[in-house]
Formats: sequence, C-alpha cells, structure tokens
Amino acid sequence: MSTATLTAPAKTGFGPKLMTPLVASALLNPINSTLIAVALVPIGHTFGAGPAHTAWLISALYLATAICQPLTGLLVDRYGARRVLLAGATMVMVAGAGGMLALSLEWLIGVRVLLGIGTCAGFPAAMSILRYRAEQASTGVPRRSLATLSIAAQTTMTIGPTLGGVLIGLFGWPAIFAVNVPLGGVAVLFALLWLPKDAPARARSRLSGVDPVGMLLFTVALLSLLLFVMHPAVGSSYLLGVAALTGVAFVWVELRVRTPFLDLRMFRANGPILRTYLRQFLAFLIIYAIMFGFVQWLEQSRGLSESAAGAILLPMSGIAILAAAAGARGRGIRWKVLVSAAALGSGAGLLLFTDTGSPIVLLVGLALLFGVGQGLTSITNQTALQAQAPAGQMGTISGLFRTAQYLGAITASTLIALSYGQHASSAGLHHLAWLLIGASLLLVLLTALDRALSS
Repeated sequence: MSTATLTAPAKTGFGPKLMTPLVASALLNPINSTLIAVALVPIGHTFGAGPAHTAWLISALYLATAICQPLTGLLVDRYGARRVLLAGATMVMVAGAGGMLALSLEWLIGVRVLLGIGTCAGFPAAMSILRYRAEQASTGVPRRSLATLSIAAQTTMTIGPTLGGVLIGLFGWPAIFAVNVPLGGVAVLFALLWLPKDAPARARSRLSGVDPVGMLLFTVALLSLLLFVMHPAVGSSYLLGVAALTGVAFVWVELRVRTPFLDLRMFRANGPILRTYLRQFLAFLIIYAIMFGFVQWLEQSRGLSESAAGAILLPMSGIAILAAAAGARGRGIRWKVLVSAAALGSGAGLLLFTDTGSPIVLLVGLALLFGVGQGLTSITNQTALQAQAPAGQMGTISGLFRTAQYLGAITASTLIALSYGQHASSAGLHHLAWLLIGASLLLVLLTALDRALSS
C-alpha cells in the first residue's frame, strides 16, 4: 500500500458510512457526462451553434477526464484518497457556479474542462479506499461494494438525460451546471464526516517520487492523439506525429526513472489489465454514442422535446440497475461480458430499422437493450480490475481504467459528428449504427478469446 494510507481501523467494514461519501463523489462524473445530452440542442440555439460545435461540450469534459484520471489516480496513491476527493468535489462546486454565468459557448467549454478535472477524483479514490479496507480486513473487496458503485454510476448515467430534461423544463439549460453546487457540497460534507483521514504529513515525503517529465510527456502524447481523433483531417495529421514522438519519449523515460508515473513493465507483464481497458473502451464507445447520438436524433429528426427525449431513455435506468445487480451475483465474468456485448450489438442493429416513423415501443426497446449492456459492463470490468491490479497502484490503474472509458466517449463524439454533420438525420443514425455494430463484434471477439476471464 502507498504511504498515503488510511488511519481508520478495518473493523468499521464496508457499511453505509464508508460507501455513502464514495458514492456521492463517484457519481459526479457520470451525472455530468449525461446531463449535457438533452442540453446540446438548446445551448446550440442560444449561441447559434450546430452539432459539430456543441459536440465540444461533450469532448471537453472527456478530454480533461481522459488525461487527468491517471494523474489524479497517482495523487491518490501518493498523497491520500480523502485529500484528493475533497479537492475534486470543491472544484466541481466552483465549476457549477461558473456555468451559471453562460457568457459564451467557449466559456461553457472551459467550465466543462474544469468539471472534467474535478470529477476525476471520485472513482480512483473509491477504488483505492475499498482495496485498502479489504487488505485491513484480510479479505477481498466485497462484490456488493463494487456493485453499489456500479449501480450508482449506471443509475446516474441513465437518469441523467431525464433529470436534465426536467431541469431544463423548469429552469432553463443553465440549471444543468448549477446542480453541481449542491451535489459537490454533499460530497464534501459526507467525506468530512465519514471518510477516514489520510495518514499525516509523512505522505508528503513521496514528493520526490513524482515523475514530472513522464507526466508531461504522457499528457502531450494523449492530448495530441485525442485532438486528432476528435477532428481527423489531413491538415491535422501532424498531431499524430507529435503523439508518436512524445509517446516514444514517454516509454524511454518511464523505463529508466526510479519511480515512473506509469509502471510500463507491470503493464507489459499483465496482459489481462490491458484487455480490460480495451473492453471498457469498446463498450463505452457504444454506450456514449447512443447516449448522445440517439438523443440528438430524437430531438432533431423525431421532433421530441428535451424532456420527452430524456423520458425515452428512462427505462435504461431500471434495466441497468437490475443488470448490474445480477452481474454482482454468481461466478464467472466472461459470459456476462458476452451478454453485455450481445445486447449492445443487438441495439445497434435495431438502429438500422429506426426512422422518424418508428413507434415509441421500438425506441423504448432500444433503450432497454442498451440498459442491459450498460449495467453489466462496468460491474464485470471493475471486478476484473480489482483482481488484476497490484494494491499499491490501485489509484493509478483505476484512473487509467476511466481514461479508457472516456477515450471511448471521445471517439463516440467523433463518430457522431462524422455521421451527422450539421443535422442528426436518420441516414446519419444508420451510418452510426454500422460503426457501432463493428465495435460490438470486436468486443465479442476480444471477450471470447480472453482466457484470463475464465479464472
């Protein structure tokens, strides 16, 4: 375990007082990921921007999250989960207040970047605290604890569009930013009341172990790659060269420093972790493409209001909760991941038969299928990650796990922009569907061939 250990005894277990602040902080990211879904169109109307421009509201948060998750995870490992969690929740409150100003689209994009950075803390902090508590109790992390985090995240993601529609209907779209002030405040309060304090000042002794060169090279390489993925074009191909050069330099540095930012030798010897990352990337590419692309089509082509579009996705909440709860029971992971991939692929296939005249029952059925895939994905991959990751690097590895998820989200927003252009048409929806079918087939193949999931 890192030097930033916790001082509370293990006898308090994994009860509500431990889980409540972890859940309150961990849900800040998924709720901000999905609240924006039904606000893209009205924000675009306010500032005269089309889908290609409002897509930056999605990408900005995921870009910041993808880059900062492993950095935040490193801070958790080095300086303590509670400290990092409190700092992140406070940043979320500041961003929420800034979003209410709504000075321009560019201002809101900056607010989303700040939200992405602030919401990075919840997941790696939670995973690190659970792992440490399990070690103190000489047991594994209970699946019910992982299921609690997963169900909370899945529920928040799926009710996000519905909640966003209600907030917009009552107060206008700035409310989707303002809600972060009370949510962040609740996370801070619960953390102060119930999370065990980090170890005292000796945690600061690890300052000399930080790898600033590696962190900088990682950030530049990933940022260059993501900027190209978000807007692929011949004119921006130089970004691939920057990503390649800094990536090579990053590997060279990390293999030589005493305390690397990322232990590449551990990853090279631990193929199952890398495959878990890839499964998370593919699954959430599909999930976020539906979360945002399908909702935009419902509003622009089907002509539904923001509230009605959010209500169409509401069944995803119930089925995702049931699927996550079922995924926490019984043994085995591979068959659950296969079911998840099949559900996501089936939903993508049904999109090919969807147009502006499709009955509501078909649209709700799509939401149910994607809810099954969404509910099973996180609990199975989180369970695999807890078994595969070294304890002392749980924060950093959990951060990279979320990076893989938001790489999927960024890629999804790029596919949406390429498929739709300036209008979310039915033809664009069908083009997006073919891309998602390909991703689901790759997910099935990757899962079926991964023998580590059988052990």
